[in-house]
Amino acid sequence: MIVLVQANVLTVGLNGKSDLLRELPIRLTSMRSGIEAARSFKSEKFDSVISKWDLEDMADGLFLKRLKAIKPKTTVVVFVRPGDQRQEIAARCLGVSAVLTELTSDELFLETVTNVLRLDTASVKAIS
Repeated sequence: MIVLVQANVLTVGLNGKSDLLRELPIRLTSMRSGIEAARSFKSEKFDSVISKWDLEDMADGLFLKRLKAIKPKTTVVVFVRPGDQRQEIAARCLGVSAVLTELTSDELFLETVTNVLRLDTASVKAIS
């Protein structure tokens, strides 16, 4: 089966949420740490990044702050702690494309990613 890839997406620190994206017409790379993700930019080109604000090795949005400083046009979807206005405001000030909370439903997560990445899921066809 061949699926036409419409975006090259890196997820960082999402754990099980990344698995939801496997149905989309994207090339998905998942990493756990911000340091590992930052290193991957040397050898890979990503259209978009979906990340938690606080990573185990890079707290307070440090990974995303560095990413937006170096690659400001990269599409970013970020997960913040529910009710943490400080995180949400900081993420929005970075110019991310979407801010979700860690309690966001799977359906809303997929809908947001599909819209932000402008994926044409209606025309996805499998070729055997």
